[in-house]
Amino acid sequence: MTGVKTILVADDDQSVRTVLTQALKRAGYDVNATDNGATLYKWVANGVGDLVITDVLMPGENGIDLIPKIHGRRPEMKVIVMSAQNALTTAVSAVEKGAMDFLPKPFDIDQLLDMVKNALRQTRVLVREEKAPDGTTRALNKTFIVGQSPAMRKIYSIIARLTNADLSVLVSGESGTGKEIIARALHEFSRRKSGPFVAVNMAAIPKELIESELFGHERGAFTGAVQRCEGRFAQAAGGTLFLDEIGDMPMEAQTRLLRVLQEGEFTPVGGRKAVKTNVRIIAATNRAVHQLIADGKFRHDLYHRLNVVPIHIPPLRERKEDIPALVQHFVLSSGSLKVFEPKAVAALQAFPWPGNIRELESLVRRLTALHTYDVIEYADVQKELAQLATPASLADDTAAGEGLPQGMSNLVTEYFDGNYGHLPAEGLSDLHAFVVSAAEKPLIEWVLRRTEGNQIKAAAALGINRNTLRVKIRQLGIEVKK
Repeated sequence: MTGVKTILVADDDQSVRTVLTQALKRAGYDVNATDNGATLYKWVANGVGDLVITDVLMPGENGIDLIPKIHGRRPEMKVIVMSAQNALTTAVSAVEKGAMDFLPKPFDIDQLLDMVKNALRQTRVLVREEKAPDGTTRALNKTFIVGQSPAMRKIYSIIARLTNADLSVLVSGESGTGKEIIARALHEFSRRKSGPFVAVNMAAIPKELIESELFGHERGAFTGAVQRCEGRFAQAAGGTLFLDEIGDMPMEAQTRLLRVLQEGEFTPVGGRKAVKTNVRIIAATNRAVHQLIADGKFRHDLYHRLNVVPIHIPPLRERKEDIPALVQHFVLSSGSLKVFEPKAVAALQAFPWPGNIRELESLVRRLTALHTYDVIEYADVQKELAQLATPASLADDTAAGEGLPQGMSNLVTEYFDGNYGHLPAEGLSDLHAFVVSAAEKPLIEWVLRRTEGNQIKAAAALGINRNTLRVKIRQLGIEVKK
């Protein structure tokens, strides 16, 4: 019979040690807790403990630097690293050093207990540490991801866990949320980092040319094919192929892409010989793929091939705590020393940003370039914001007209088609005003019925956050039936 497992905890914050100790003991584990790395290592060297949970910044030795020493004495020892500092680079560094997992602070106790259970159940996979020629661990050189919100910390943790995996990833999120930046980070923190990163936007390619674009073509394959052309799969050999706006790929090309993913080879258009492929696929979409599948516009089997690891990037309006850091990053990256006064930053945080990070970046760079004085004030920001399209009612969640989130636009269309046979004569340009004045309550009731009263799913389908949905349920007197 297996005895009680002992968890070694190291964190210089006594409150964190107390919370961890109590939670782990309630879950049936023994716990040894310390505020420094030296004591932690002493326990490990003396054969104490079955799992290590360590902070990064502690008196004396850094938690990440301890990992190779721990594995030098006890190669089988699993290590979970937790930190609130520099989440992405810390997460990746921890995994490269050999950590089993990374837990960003603040963390959820249930998530921690799941990590502990999984770590004790697994055999630790030794990870080869990869270093640059100058001896430093690799870092992002083409991308810079900004944000310490809980949602972004979760994404950093996923990227870190995939450092030594070659799995397909599907990145979802509204337009402008930074899906390609996440894709580049996945590539640059992977074993394929020395290979090419090739990006192709499905929505920007004429449908009849997509197969040629992806797989290449032989001379004479079609009218205008005057010479042999290498496709994106060949260009990405040994690296990563990023398929942006995958929801816009036509069904014929989807079928061929599925075959390539299944068989690991493709045939150029007009060619006869199959070509072996060695690429990692990262796809992205701003569309509701489940709705596309239901409508027969996207292959269910291809979706599961691409969605091995899902990453959802929340809209900027749901991670407003990241806006000050984003503003500073955009100012500095433009080579400027200008600053935004606190009231101006607060105004930026209060705006819903239907265009997400891309829209924020454009505004910050414009203000930085056009204003000759060093401090950008509240009035400057307000003047710019007044010129942007802002919603009249769903202030924190939707934009007017065609700016409605994709999921909500689809639902509104489906609602009117099913109940009235057509969209109102005003069309999408005036749809927001029409919905607010005539159909907001029945639309929300209809979505709640479809989700069987699940408010989380209903909010996601409507493209608004759960708190806003709850407010509207209360304001409109909607009865939620489960």
